[in-house]
Amino acid sequence: MGTISESVDVGVPLHTAYSQWTQFEEFPNFMEGVEQVTQVDDRHNHWVTNVAGARREFDTEIVDQLPDERVAWRTVTGDVRQRGVVTFMELDASHTRVNLAMELETSGLAEKAADALGVVDRRARGDLRRFKHFIEERGSETGAWRGRVAPGG
Repeated sequence: MGTISESVDVGVPLHTAYSQWTQFEEFPNFMEGVEQVTQVDDRHNHWVTNVAGARREFDTEIVDQLPDERVAWRTVTGDVRQRGVVTFMELDASHTRVNLAMELETSGLAEKAADALGVVDRRARGDLRRFKHFIEERGSETGAWRGRVAPGG
């Protein structure tokens, strides 16, 4: 199982960075290889990805979501196995650190080689940089969901 740990500092307030991250259907605007995310309900999202010609569909469940602090998820269906958490830390009134920690189980020779060569880490780092650009260019979030999803709830 591969582990990813990346972070980026964004030039927007904590509330704005967190609120944008909860807009899962906007992920294709800054995540490479993500074609579509459909939010099914407060806890579940359906993903369609295409990475190096390998198209995958899978579902994720939000297992912990605390406004302005964290969003944690895990896959629940499909041939992609991952879990992770994104946390948000206020640096000052107009800057936020976004931290990503994720574990993913690679399947297939190409995916295992990509993980071993650091491709997955670079993609995550690139996604965070694109998130930074996306939110800083806008200056405000495209929407917000401020609800609490408690573990086991």
